[in-house]
Amino acid sequence: MIVKRLWLTDFRNHLTTEIGLDHKVTLIIGLNGHGKTNFVEGLALLSGARSFRGAKVDALVASGKSSAYIRAEVEQNGRSSLVELELAIGGQSRAQVNKQRVKTFRDLGDTVRVVVFSPDDLDLIKGSPLIRRSLLDDALASISSQFRAVRTDYDRILRQRNNLLKQARGRLTSDLEASLVIWNQQLVKVADEIGDQRSRFVSHIEPVVADFYRRVAGTDDEVSLTLDASWLEEGLAKSLLSVQDEEIRRGVTLVGPHRDDLVVLLDQLHSRTHASQGEQRSLALALRLSIHAYVAQVSGDNPLVLLDDVFSELDEGRARRLVECLPDAQIVLTSATGTVPQGVQPGLTLEIFEGEVNGI
Repeated sequence: MIVKRLWLTDFRNHLTTEIGLDHKVTLIIGLNGHGKTNFVEGLALLSGARSFRGAKVDALVASGKSSAYIRAEVEQNGRSSLVELELAIGGQSRAQVNKQRVKTFRDLGDTVRVVVFSPDDLDLIKGSPLIRRSLLDDALASISSQFRAVRTDYDRILRQRNNLLKQARGRLTSDLEASLVIWNQQLVKVADEIGDQRSRFVSHIEPVVADFYRRVAGTDDEVSLTLDASWLEEGLAKSLLSVQDEEIRRGVTLVGPHRDDLVVLLDQLHSRTHASQGEQRSLALALRLSIHAYVAQVSGDNPLVLLDDVFSELDEGRARRLVECLPDAQIVLTSATGTVPQGVQPGLTLEIFEGEVNGI
């Protein structure tokens, strides 16, 4: 997959950006605060994923405007597609491919697949379980419409079950008990599918992450991944019954896929608490690289690689070894200094100044 041309209109500080991208490596340079990351963020949103910066729609639209527009010409398996997004403040945001509206933004992932590397990836190791769950689910959603549908169903059922528990106000009645039986059955059905797909995914990428870690870090340390989902062993139905009294008291669902975590061990120790920052950053890079490899293998399509100021966070050795691990895919990277590690050969260099993009 290649993004041939990108248009950004009223998107953050990019009011009228239109630029063609190199089919191999495009380097974006410019001072901090002038729009490099905004440019990369616009590309990432083409996949239908949430902003990797955690931004809401109103932060994505230029000041004084009601909507932002992102358009791209994409070539996939010899076919060209036009992908378009309208991000509306206080209204209905829309997305379409070849003028045909997609059901959900996530469905854009069938046309545009993206893997983003950013300095904030350290949170993949140091951050909350939610970040790691999202890492797993975003990867699975990018290659499976079935997973996207099941994940949406789970969120809907979970919301309704939580509302039921809140309305109970801590009291177990016969009506509540009967309703919980129904909601539990629905929750179990979709939870089992999510747990199964997450488990298989983690097992598949574990040796790949371990290999990439050794290559990036330059060590022989042992890496292992585990899906922390205690409910899987005894089944969600039994798990829900065992915590039912506590759920009613607290008014919230306490077990299930929404509480899972990805545990990353380095030499059998929790990397979140025992690894150095350099080791944590290498693990985060290994996770991203393994996801790119997985998505490429399953989909038969090389995702776009976005490297947002990643090399500035790495020492010379890790930067060089990361370059050696980068896939043979279209790459867009940013740099405030304009310097890149040896081995990176941009076919196109663009400079951004106050949201204006110019070729060099």
